[in-house]
Amino acid sequence: MIERHQPLPEGAASEINEPRTGQAPDLHGRPLPMRQYSVSETVDAVVVGTGAGGAPLLARLAAAGLRVVALEAGKHWSPARDFVTDEVAQSKLFWNDERLSAGGDPLAFGRNNSGTGVGGSTLHYTAYTPRVQPDDLRLHTEFGVGVNWPLSYEDLEPYYDELERFLGVSGPTPYPWGPARNSAYPLAPLPLNGAAQLMQRGCNTLGIRTSPAANAALSGLYYQEGVGWRAACSNRGFCQAGCTTGAKASMDVTYVPLAVHYGAEVRAESFVTRFERDSSGCITEVIYMREGREERQRCHRVFLCAGAIETPRLLLLNDLANSSGQVGKNFMAHTGIQVWGRFEEDVRPYKGIPGALISEDTHRPPDADFAGGYLLQSIGVMPVTYAAQVARGRGLWGTELREHMRGYNHTAGINILGDCLPYEHSYLELSDEPDARGLPKPRIHFTNGENEQRLNAHAEKLMREIWATAGAHDIWAFPRNAHIIGTCRMGTNSDTAVVNNEGRTFDVPNLYISDNSTFPSALSCNPALTIMALSLRTADCFLERARRMEN
Repeated sequence: MIERHQPLPEGAASEINEPRTGQAPDLHGRPLPMRQYSVSETVDAVVVGTGAGGAPLLARLAAAGLRVVALEAGKHWSPARDFVTDEVAQSKLFWNDERLSAGGDPLAFGRNNSGTGVGGSTLHYTAYTPRVQPDDLRLHTEFGVGVNWPLSYEDLEPYYDELERFLGVSGPTPYPWGPARNSAYPLAPLPLNGAAQLMQRGCNTLGIRTSPAANAALSGLYYQEGVGWRAACSNRGFCQAGCTTGAKASMDVTYVPLAVHYGAEVRAESFVTRFERDSSGCITEVIYMREGREERQRCHRVFLCAGAIETPRLLLLNDLANSSGQVGKNFMAHTGIQVWGRFEEDVRPYKGIPGALISEDTHRPPDADFAGGYLLQSIGVMPVTYAAQVARGRGLWGTELREHMRGYNHTAGINILGDCLPYEHSYLELSDEPDARGLPKPRIHFTNGENEQRLNAHAEKLMREIWATAGAHDIWAFPRNAHIIGTCRMGTNSDTAVVNNEGRTFDVPNLYISDNSTFPSALSCNPALTIMALSLRTADCFLERARRMEN
């Protein structure tokens, strides 16, 4: 449950029963009464982005009685009405504006690392929610490379506990790795699908520990504050197409309706372009495009939660919060190599939660010749996505591709999520090519370093061994990078970082950043739960400062 905080000064409203003249779609497509603020009034806060970084703090601030407006570039979908069990239809959930890629390993953007719509990338994430390990936050101390985080596991732990309860995370008790939990996961693990059972078989033979994974998808009926009862997962496997039932804990069916319940306004299809500032350097207005017109929202504070591409892009466009020169720097992308195999068994890789099984025995491999580590997860895959990977990864086309796809239902995959170090040669900049709005497109330079190459080689060798032991044939690897991270680093001083450990920018007193751009290191696990934890922590730190009447 979200705790109620003391209301802020400057006239922050605490009444939930303020007039509701607007509407937002609920889980089932019904209109949800929503408070609306005038663009001429000065609200307490504007939140830019409603994904894992924006939605939790939006709800926290609204629950504290703040007048809060969220600006979201994408549409406000209704899961039951707008999401379908179809791969092609899911493309509307991706950030499809062109981003320019450069470097030795240019990245593909869109489907695997950014989203659009109320809920952000959580609309199409697969709900895999492991916690970080304490030593993930001490990479430089442990290995002498990268940087440490300016906070500890103990700073994040209470938020992990809260999130797992609030979202209804399904997971094992006990969990085999990391510090002992304060409480069990609220729901039992989801069933192991075909790929998970085969990975488990291979790992058991090799002496590698595995466990059902923690997933923010319900294994049973669950009551959601501000929403009501959410249905259990039906294991249809189309998590990346948007969950039609609300079983997956995306932000649009969890924190966003809670924020609306407490009086927040969510303005969809509102693309932020500029900020106005006063003589002291504080932001006074957020400027955005909606329905082809420029609008402005006056505010006392801004929480920028637009992700590791759009957040630094906005800052660079506005020459904001960059006295350190670090905005856009330290771009990282998780190592994410996949290994596929063909089995005699009927696998049906489209069924079940995609990431059903996990192993963190590789978190710090004893035979590693690299810094950091990685986790192993079983993966499901949709047929069109798999066919595209086969075409790209194996060069098959036409008759050869069709013949390969006849074995799709006998295919299983293993994936890693691993560390990636920050490098000077990996960064974001503004290009001289304008987008449809006339704004410079972002250009992202990315090249895997020697550390990532060694980590991938170690993981590929092990995953091939697991599949061979499990009985696979026609084993092949698909090199890739996954989640994008960095570009507005968190740190302890303004010379080397953009924000402090509370998410507050060093240069602009009333600007906070809450998303994956602030990560100092990539972490050897999926980022979603940690982004949400930082979001709640940023809100709490801000509210505590306000309670003490600090600037």
